[in-house]
Amino acid sequence: MRVWPGYPHPLGATWDGGGVNFALFSEHASSVELCLFEEPDTAAPTATVSMTESTHRVFHAYLPDVRPGVLYAYRVDGPYAPDQGHRFNRNKLLIDPYAKSLTGRIQWSDELFGYAIGDPDEDLSMDKRDSAAHVPKGQVIDSAFSWGDDRAPRTPWSRTVIYEAHVRGMTVRHPGVPEPLRGTFLGLASDAVIDHLLGLGVTAVELMPVHHFVADRHLVDRGLTNYWGYNSIGFFAPHVGYATGSLGQQVSEFKSMVRTLHRAGLEVILDVVFNHTGEGNHLGPTLSLRGIDNATYYRLVPDQARYYLDFTGTGNSLNILHPRTMGLITDSLRYWVTDMHVDGFRFDLAPVLVRGYEAGQPSAFFEIIQQDPILSTVKLIAEPWDAGPDGYRLGRFPPGWSEWNGAFRDCVRRFWRGDAGQVPELASRLTGSRELFAAGGRRTSASVNFVTCHDGFTLGDLVSYDRKHNEANGDDNRDGTDENYSRNWGIEGPTESVRTQRVRDRMKRNLLATLFLSQGVPMLLGGDEIGLTHLGNNNSYCQDNETSWLNWDVGATGRDFTNFVRNLIAIRQTNPILRRRNFFDGEPVGGGATKDVTWIRPDGQEMTEADWSDPENRSIGMLLLGRAADEVDTLGRAERGETLLVLLNAGHSSRSYTLPTIDWPGRWEELVSTLRPIGIFPRPVRSGVVSLGAQTSLVLRHTERPDH
Repeated sequence: MRVWPGYPHPLGATWDGGGVNFALFSEHASSVELCLFEEPDTAAPTATVSMTESTHRVFHAYLPDVRPGVLYAYRVDGPYAPDQGHRFNRNKLLIDPYAKSLTGRIQWSDELFGYAIGDPDEDLSMDKRDSAAHVPKGQVIDSAFSWGDDRAPRTPWSRTVIYEAHVRGMTVRHPGVPEPLRGTFLGLASDAVIDHLLGLGVTAVELMPVHHFVADRHLVDRGLTNYWGYNSIGFFAPHVGYATGSLGQQVSEFKSMVRTLHRAGLEVILDVVFNHTGEGNHLGPTLSLRGIDNATYYRLVPDQARYYLDFTGTGNSLNILHPRTMGLITDSLRYWVTDMHVDGFRFDLAPVLVRGYEAGQPSAFFEIIQQDPILSTVKLIAEPWDAGPDGYRLGRFPPGWSEWNGAFRDCVRRFWRGDAGQVPELASRLTGSRELFAAGGRRTSASVNFVTCHDGFTLGDLVSYDRKHNEANGDDNRDGTDENYSRNWGIEGPTESVRTQRVRDRMKRNLLATLFLSQGVPMLLGGDEIGLTHLGNNNSYCQDNETSWLNWDVGATGRDFTNFVRNLIAIRQTNPILRRRNFFDGEPVGGGATKDVTWIRPDGQEMTEADWSDPENRSIGMLLLGRAADEVDTLGRAERGETLLVLLNAGHSSRSYTLPTIDWPGRWEELVSTLRPIGIFPRPVRSGVVSLGAQTSLVLRHTERPDH
């Protein structure tokens, strides 16, 4: 086999039409060996190449006789000195962190560990057995793909409605998805799934991790797996488990999925995990970065380099302070935008990406993203907390970023379960959480509002369980949060009580009505619209089974609830006052005395300080002036909204609300009632007083025309 020097850029394995260039960075390695394979499960390579060329610590070689489809991995040699942060072990076959495609999943064995399992010296010992038979190999790909006229939908933030979905869980039980495609990228792009998404009115699908990930050994030993996928080992490779089964098809099938979703007008946002990898703590396996250059890629404890700084709760944290680690992350992001055509990212445990900078010093990660001509144009969403000190950083991300608003989730849950004193905070959450996000010129789109997400109770479980039930995870119910702000409404878990079920259904409608009637970007947990339950498990990360999968056999009740959600989204999308780009300022609009937002009490008057400070007050009225809409159409013309009155009552008694006086003539119509969700809407309001039932939401529209 001919071996030419090749080039240090780009990193990874790159087919240029005449051969393949291989490039791997390692700052502390003494040598690198490239291993080529014909079969994914074999231990013996068909060829090995010593990569003697090194430019600025990038080892590289060009093989003119290699073609796409060839399998490869590396062996990297250097000091094995864990107490100094180095864990080189050339006996361990290593996954290229830039691999675009991987052949399969980890086959757990003691040989995968750099140290001898059971040795009293633990990771200070060295295991010299070969791990090649148990490690997935990278596959050289031909990146050519017929995108046709694919165009990013580029939905404005103010019109964005996010649907959080799991590729496998969304499709594996869907009767409308062809059986060979269930649980795959192509299944997510099937007509049945797209019709459902478009019917709901969502505009973006936020996919839980699709980077190739590791199923933890302790889970596999229990007969479980890492279902959620927050355990990445390949930041460029689509997860092989979401392909139809053919070796190497996951790249083209992912692209086909994106192209199909784009044609339907749906954006694709990826949930990405750049805070840690699947190699775990100092007792974890040697799969990739640990064996390539542990001291470069991971945050190590100062003066105790054997151990890892862990801001994630998973055993390790990526070393974002090193430029090569930063480059790995930003190269991955650019690849998924430019080559895979995705429309944005949600960053898991995002504070890890900015840790280590001095107080007041700007994060290099933020600065790189902000000036990047590609990454600065896509949707960027942060999960603004991690497991480290000062880990809750809600509202502290820069302009250009949106954040999962955990304060919205908690306040809305507590209000509707009947907690006292929630009304003042609820007013802020309904109007975009200005006190959290307005600094630095950020807009309402900085707040991604949600009531439920993959992590925690589903909507159905939120109103059915007072406490978590995670026994099936094998951790004696110790895992998962205890602060769910949930309520079972009298009976724990499933019940045949018609009365209890009616209350639960109404509370579900209340929670989602609050979500879609709030300023900011709403996110719906996939399956909540059809009654998804995890049977009280609020940490179903390891449950790749019917506990987590969506059950599409929903019956009449499920269809009615889906229609209710569809109606809420339609009201939001057709009323620009519900999706303002800028925060309300509480000032009159349109030459009258009516403010852009006015808080109404039951007598129709504006709330006073006494009303706000009353801890027993559990109802609120929000008058949104249609003329305060600041949305524009595709031609740049201002859209005029409709004046809406949103009434929320979490109390145990009904309230009578006098309708407020508007500066111009018109009449009131009922758009939404969570007490009677089925019926003909809009429904005319016959008097100046409406009854707001206990634990009920009501939305009224004021039509600006004279009454007849």
